[in-house]
Amino acid sequence: MKQRITIALSKGRIFKETMPLLAHADIYPKEDPESSRKLILPTNHEHINFVIIRATDVPTYVQYGAADIGVAGKDVLLEHGGADLYEPLDLKIAKCRLMTAGPENEEPGKSESGRLRVATKFVNVAKRFYAEQGRQVEVIKLYGSMELAPLVNLADRIVDVVDTGNTLKANGLKPMEHIADVSSRLIVNKASLKMKHQQVNSLIDKIAEAVQ
Repeated sequence: MKQRITIALSKGRIFKETMPLLAHADIYPKEDPESSRKLILPTNHEHINFVIIRATDVPTYVQYGAADIGVAGKDVLLEHGGADLYEPLDLKIAKCRLMTAGPENEEPGKSESGRLRVATKFVNVAKRFYAEQGRQVEVIKLYGSMELAPLVNLADRIVDVVDTGNTLKANGLKPMEHIADVSSRLIVNKASLKMKHQQVNSLIDKIAEAVQ
């Protein structure tokens, strides 16, 4: 008898781009998460379910074993810290960059003089990045609309994911320093890998095939 496998996913771009990879492993959701109100979605296999949660919660669900496997952006994993998680696969989907950004018309030398205020939801990433450079910053946690912070003088800089850069440009900002390249990763609970070794490894292998 097969053991139950729970896969944690978030709605939107990551879900859409993960579906073809899971289809290669013959796993399909029975309902569309965009139209369904269910948070646990059944699949075409009785022993496999999806849980649909916020992107930032995926590593936590996998870390604590509420999900065996998950798909999360590298940006989210860098912020989370990745304790008790294996990261066996770069899925090469939902690609973007994690960057600092600031006003296009910023006067030269601004970043060297005084203490920068940095607005971001990636608090740990921002603190690490500036600490490695030996720069003193005050980090302000925001949950959205990062681009607004420099416009209303809440912050000098933001740290956020940048895809095309069009949103920054539209708000008079420009990308500045590159922190990390981001793509979605397959993550696995360490205990699940031991206890459900055969099933989990088979799934990883099939998804790896699809990525290739």
